[in-house]
Amino acid sequence: MQTKRSTYQNRWLPYLLLAPQLAITLVFFIWPASQAVKSSFERTDAFGFNTSFVGLANYARVLADPSYLNALGRTAIFAISVTALSMSLALLLAVCVNRVLKSARFYTTLLVWPYAVAPVVAGVLWWFLFNPTIGLLPHILDWFGIHWNHRVSGTQAMILITIAAAWKQISYNFLFFLAGLQSVPHSLIEAAAIDGATPFKRFWTIVFPLLSPTTFFLMIININYVMFDTFGVIDATTAGGPGQATMTLVYKVYTDGVAGLNIGSSSAQSVILMAIVILLTFIQFRYVERRVNY
Repeated sequence: MQTKRSTYQNRWLPYLLLAPQLAITLVFFIWPASQAVKSSFERTDAFGFNTSFVGLANYARVLADPSYLNALGRTAIFAISVTALSMSLALLLAVCVNRVLKSARFYTTLLVWPYAVAPVVAGVLWWFLFNPTIGLLPHILDWFGIHWNHRVSGTQAMILITIAAAWKQISYNFLFFLAGLQSVPHSLIEAAAIDGATPFKRFWTIVFPLLSPTTFFLMIININYVMFDTFGVIDATTAGGPGQATMTLVYKVYTDGVAGLNIGSSSAQSVILMAIVILLTFIQFRYVERRVNY
């Protein structure tokens, strides 16, 4: 079987078509990343006038800082919680919508809408819902004997940002899980039903293994989302408090670099954060992908 190949009369046309994307990648990713790596080896005063090369001193200071190590542990808990919560709820909703034939498109549209909400807006929304003074949910929790005040409770503050961040990502996960469920051959499910398999057993032994490529992809996307894109949610809900109880790695980069004007330390933290994400992605592709059934 011969494969068709696209040919261009002008040899420069493919490069011209790639130029806008390459320019955006260079200006908004490669250049800032290279500047962060460069600044991580330097020490700059608060006004940016004097810069001196300090080698690995910024990295040594960051890795020896107890507050940074605490932020690293909180980030790990936050990443696992958000990924597990958003993916499990998205899978549950996708299974429910996939069983509804007549109004599936209507439910899909409603469930996709939250993904269009900006992270800051999502954070403000949940901040109002959980506000101890004017929020609706704290009054409901009082009926069950639960006194909610995330301004003084670090555990409740972590729960708040976890719910807000997971809610923002559920729609994205839902779309991919729904597409994966619709691609599962019905003949396999019908054959298992004829053999007497229960609905739960059919899902666990047939449907879920066939969703492993989608699950693997979403796992990587969700971890990257938690590491980088949850800054707006945290800033709008808790601002890293109370007492740095919700200070994650990405928010600490902002706190030390923008608020504290410690550019060298902030750059070193951003490089470490990037290295952590690259390492996690490599581990997932190297070891977790072995369990994926394509």
